[in-house]
This record gives sequence, structure tokens and C-alpha cells, in this order.
Amino acid sequence: MSRTYVITGAASGIGKTTAELLRADGHTVIGVDLAGVEVDGDLSTSEGRRAAAEAATQLAGGTVDAVIACAGLSLPKAITAAVNYFGMTEFLEAMQPALAKSDAPRTALISSLSSVQPVFPPLVDAFLNDDEQAALGIAEELAQNEQTGGLIYASSKQAISRWVHREAVTERWAGAGIPLNAVGPGVVKTPMTADLRATPEGSALIDAVVPMPLGYHQDPESIAKLLIWLTSVDNTHCCGQTIYCDGGAEAVLRGEDVWSWNNDGIAQKFAELYAKLGG
Repeated sequence: MSRTYVITGAASGIGKTTAELLRADGHTVIGVDLAGVEVDGDLSTSEGRRAAAEAATQLAGGTVDAVIACAGLSLPKAITAAVNYFGMTEFLEAMQPALAKSDAPRTALISSLSSVQPVFPPLVDAFLNDDEQAALGIAEELAQNEQTGGLIYASSKQAISRWVHREAVTERWAGAGIPLNAVGPGVVKTPMTADLRATPEGSALIDAVVPMPLGYHQDPESIAKLLIWLTSVDNTHCCGQTIYCDGGAEAVLRGEDVWSWNNDGIAQKFAELYAKLGG
């Protein structure tokens, strides 16, 4: 069954690979990027996001089966905050009416293994409060220092994963039958990571930050195929998740137990319930 996809960041990297795989399978793909694809769109501004969503919707004839948001930057600059968070969330919200018209709508975003790494909490809060002016102001301050500039990227990706987790179960998404999920890659062989991977010193640096015991640095197809499954009709119940496709990096960094953080609270709740039942 042929479906109509809208993919941001479709001119390079994971977005381009995903678009190529989908077209090879007979699907219609409407790419969104600064240039070189079906829709020229600047996702660093609110006006650009809305205009790109409108153009993509028109090209699709008003109905879109899936949106895959891949566009992103890793620069230690404020524009990374604008594109990585608002360029995804505002664009997806603008595409929601066209998705809701599909018989099997789906959407997926690119997060990152960086979402579980150190962040700047005030910036994450500004993202999740949808306060772009405050977020850009904080990012501008972080960008003034080489040591703090890198926190912009990680903060944007943690905010994306938290936004997906929060919004996926709302009436706008789950209520409209639209699964909303994210994928968290490790180190992917794309132009974004090419300079770091080009030298032994650069590779050693990223390997220390993103340990990948399975498979080492990954081809973009490893992420593209997961995005395609998440936005296919086969995905009926995966909702609100960030799936870490990262060669084991998340498991290494967070350790074997990410479940027991609330054990005491859960035990207390069950004790209270048991007491109410007369136990």
C-alpha cells in the first residue's frame, strides 16, 4: 500500500536515506529542507515552519499519512535550539490536521543518545514551556562559552524526548489515532559527524561520550528502517517512546537499572490501597 510521507531534513543524512528507501518501495515522499527537495523551508523560524507545513500539505493534496522529522543541527549556537526543538514540534503541530485525515496516520522524530547525557535544565524547561524567546536567549548565553555551548544540543534532544512522552497520549495525537514516537541514534555516519570521525582523536572523543559495544558507528539505514517501521501501518501501539538505536550506548551510560527509581513511592501507594480495602 503506497503512503504519502513528509520528511524534514530530507536533503542529507538520515532524512535523505529514509526518503530514498521509501521511494524505492513505491511511496510518495515530500521532502522539506533549506534547498534541493520538494519544499524549501527554513525551520529555524516560526514563519518558516508554518509556511513549510502549508506547502507540504498542499503538495500532498491535503492528506498526509506520515511525518518524519529529521531536520537538526549540532552547532553550539542558538539556531540549534530553534531547529532541533521548535523546528520539530511546531512543524508537527502544523501538520497534525493533514495527518488526522489519513486512515493510518503516524509520526516519528529524531531524538538522540544525547537526551540521556548532561543538559542545562533551564533550557529544557524553556523548550517544554514552548517559550522560544526564552529558549533562544538561554542558548545565546550558553553559546558564549565553548564548554557550555555543547549543552544546547543535548538539552534540545532531551526536550524532544520529553515532549514526545508528554504529548503522545493527548487528544491531539493518541486521541486522533496518531502514534507519536522518537528514535535516539548513537553515532551515525552522516555529514553531521564526518569531521569528528575523520581523525583518530575525534573518533576517540566521540567513542568516550557515546560508547557503542554493538556494531560501532552506524550507517543511516539503521535509523531510517526503524523510522519507517514506526510510521508504517504495522505500528499500532508503540506510543510516546524514544527507542534508542545506538549500539548499546544508552544501556552502558544509564546502567542495568532504570526502573527502581520510584519503588518506595509505589510500595507506599499499594500500602495505602491495601489499607483502604481493609487489609
